[in-house]
Amino acid sequence: MLDELHVQNVALIREATFAPAQGLTVVTGETGAGKTALLSAIKLLVGERADASTVREGAQGAVVEGRFFLPADADNADDGHIACRKVSADGRSRVSIDGSMSTVRQLAEQLGATVDLCGQHEHQHLLKPANHAAMLDAWAGDAIASAKAAYIEAFNAEQAAAAELARVREASQASAAQLEEARFTLARIDEVNPTLDEYDELMAELPRIENAEALAQASDGAYWGLSGDGGAIEAVNSAIASLESLTTADAALEPLVSSLTDASYILEDASRDLREYRDGIDHDPHALERLQERASTLQGLMRAFGPRMEDVIERRDAAAKLIESVDDSSRVIAQAEIAHAAAEAKLVEAAKAFDDARNAAAPKFGEQVNAQMARLEMGGAELLVHVDPLERAQWTRAGASKVEFMYRAGTGMTPRPLARIASGGEVSRVMLACKVVLGEADARDTLVFDEVDAGVGGSVAVALAAVLADLAKTHQVIVVTHLAQVAVRGERHFMVKKTAGAAPNESEDANAAEAAIPETTLCELGEDERVREIARMLSGDASETSLAHAKEMLKNAR
Repeated sequence: MLDELHVQNVALIREATFAPAQGLTVVTGETGAGKTALLSAIKLLVGERADASTVREGAQGAVVEGRFFLPADADNADDGHIACRKVSADGRSRVSIDGSMSTVRQLAEQLGATVDLCGQHEHQHLLKPANHAAMLDAWAGDAIASAKAAYIEAFNAEQAAAAELARVREASQASAAQLEEARFTLARIDEVNPTLDEYDELMAELPRIENAEALAQASDGAYWGLSGDGGAIEAVNSAIASLESLTTADAALEPLVSSLTDASYILEDASRDLREYRDGIDHDPHALERLQERASTLQGLMRAFGPRMEDVIERRDAAAKLIESVDDSSRVIAQAEIAHAAAEAKLVEAAKAFDDARNAAAPKFGEQVNAQMARLEMGGAELLVHVDPLERAQWTRAGASKVEFMYRAGTGMTPRPLARIASGGEVSRVMLACKVVLGEADARDTLVFDEVDAGVGGSVAVALAAVLADLAKTHQVIVVTHLAQVAVRGERHFMVKKTAGAAPNESEDANAAEAAIPETTLCELGEDERVREIARMLSGDASETSLAHAKEMLKNAR
């Protein structure tokens, strides 16, 4: 959800702040007032392309900042995400998200994906057939989810089986040189027969063997220093005996005696451990030679097939597989073909179940969309959901069929793809109907409508306003509108107004010249201001009659 938008030097906007409601927000103003400048700012913030023409004339650059709240992001529930897009006068663009440098692509993927611009054809999510399957699947929910998951699992399994079959077939055709190299690799590594952790264990052991004599001498000296005549243990025990007989004379000695007793136990344990360590040292003069030779052999393997022992083991396994594939190619290929055939059969079965689920959901989705289109009095127009099977080679993780929304303008007319609908207002209303039906299943939180009321009036305008209000129950909806019937339903109402700059004299400085450029302002309307704006939208003036009508409409809309 877009919480707040701050705009500087975009088109005719010098500076503006826009804070839409969670539900329905309406933007109104005279024709030519610059409402498209606000839309341009939103497009910049969701990752649309930008160029120098976006920047207000005379400014060094444009800046758009916005705060988004994402429902799936509980960690940022308080602060949301802050995005900033800067476009310089030479067309260069910079992006930051939460204070860190980002790319336009990251902006589009992380935040722009939650906003749907439902106005101009080139920005409409609905016009891309690639999105239709996802919309149908999202709407159908559990009715399709299990079949879709089973299909994706089967598709991945078939892809893995096909890759393995291709591998064994390729391996069976290995050249004589490849086979000879594999046999040499296998023989060389198996001759040494290393284990995965052997080298690390050996390198930890070598320093102990190399320093066996010094370790033995040190541990022996430490042992006798503790346990020999006059050693530490004897000295501590003597101290205990000296103090213990006097504890009856002064109880303060008892803690000292206790501490010395504990120290005596610790020293005795250490003495015992030192003796065991000393006696366990291997003095075999040949052990060092054996370990050094083994280490050298393992290092030779790692130089040839490494650099790590893990790489040596992997090279050994790969060589063994290649030899097996060649020596027993018929059996290995047959096994891989059987596994692939089984995976393919499961995929075909899963694809049929998935298509059946989509075919069952498609007409129901179409019926609900058509019911909303009927509310909008679209003259008998219909949305048809086609689920057409694809050739096997065209199957993807998205499914084994192509889902496309087709539009029929009237009974008896040929359905056509939505992208070929000429009227921007017409396709926007189809989008509106789809979005109402999708409800909370729609992944896009914010919907921005620009041309949804094109060519609309009378009872259709009332119906359109009601549908937008319904949509605002599950989405954040921002509507640029010329209809008073829509404007009165908004939770917040913003007005766009353009002021013409005065022509500067030749002697005036750059600031005066900039002030002469027309400027678009954006402001949220209070109750009285809103009444006047609705009155203007109704009759073009603020007569007593139009003001009374505006008040009545606002009252009834609540």
